[in-house]
Amino acid sequence: MKNLRFGLVAGLALLLYSACSKEPEPGPPLVYDPVPYEIDIPSWFPPMTIPPGNPTTVQGVALGRRLYYDPILHPAGATSCAGCHFQERSFSSGPAILPHVNLGWNRNFLWNGRVQGTLEDIMYFEVTEFFKTDISRLQNHPEYPRLFYEAFGIRQISHELAAKALAQWMRTLISANSPRDQSIWGVPRIFLPDEAIDGAIIFNTERGDCFHCHGGIFFTDNQFHNIGLDAEPAEPGYEAVSGNPADRGKFKTPTLRNIALTAPYMHDGRFKTLEEVIDFYSEGVKKSPNIDPLMKWAHLGGLHLSAKEKSDLLAFLHTLTDSSFIRDPRFKSPF
Repeated sequence: MKNLRFGLVAGLALLLYSACSKEPEPGPPLVYDPVPYEIDIPSWFPPMTIPPGNPTTVQGVALGRRLYYDPILHPAGATSCAGCHFQERSFSSGPAILPHVNLGWNRNFLWNGRVQGTLEDIMYFEVTEFFKTDISRLQNHPEYPRLFYEAFGIRQISHELAAKALAQWMRTLISANSPRDQSIWGVPRIFLPDEAIDGAIIFNTERGDCFHCHGGIFFTDNQFHNIGLDAEPAEPGYEAVSGNPADRGKFKTPTLRNIALTAPYMHDGRFKTLEEVIDFYSEGVKKSPNIDPLMKWAHLGGLHLSAKEKSDLLAFLHTLTDSSFIRDPRFKSPF
């Protein structure tokens, strides 16, 4: 009986040892089978140029969306891209935060144009210089190695791949469904209020002088201008990039799409409301040695709009708000 007990105990111990020392079950195999993602580009928008080295895929867009909302890009996990770019504010917030809207057609980035090229270029700047992302945090993460492999077929995560994923995601952030859009291309079309129509006439003629820089589908020329904010610009603006003193005080023309959602305004956030912005162009322009030639009324201090003209122009600017864009579930956090 004693030997039987000993044999049972020994057998049990052997079973326990075998169970504990058993090799862990391998995880699911990594699969690289990217599915093309068709970006929803409106028919009235121009084609979007996508670099051949970074085709848009379902896996790449999903990865970029996740990275956009994940504080893991910050070396201390303190914030994410979405920590400053809120969907409900057209992916903007606070002073000096340019909105992430329709950037797939941009070639100049940041207020001073420090980064020029493609979305891959500006996203590479973001992960390497702005966030200074520690790639090892992504490589050692329980999920990201698999997600990067599914998107790119590469096991080693890099800043370049993170930038590519973010660029794919950013190309999907298209805003094109404002009342202004619906009044021209909508099916059925809607009718804008009379004051907004009058404001559009001011905007698109020499009376308002807005269309020179803010015209076209994107409501930006994607260029740099000194609009007379200061007689002697304290900040270099585009001069810091070009090295040309004639570019001092020039800053990028922001899009006016969803402009009512992106206060405060100008590169330094000096104007809190759209009313203040209109007042500036009407009476507050300061002539400086290198003010943009398009500011034809600078010698008079501005356009000197009437109270009704200001009100009409404001009504038109509000028709550029795309409410569906700021509620679109495709753009919300995946977490």
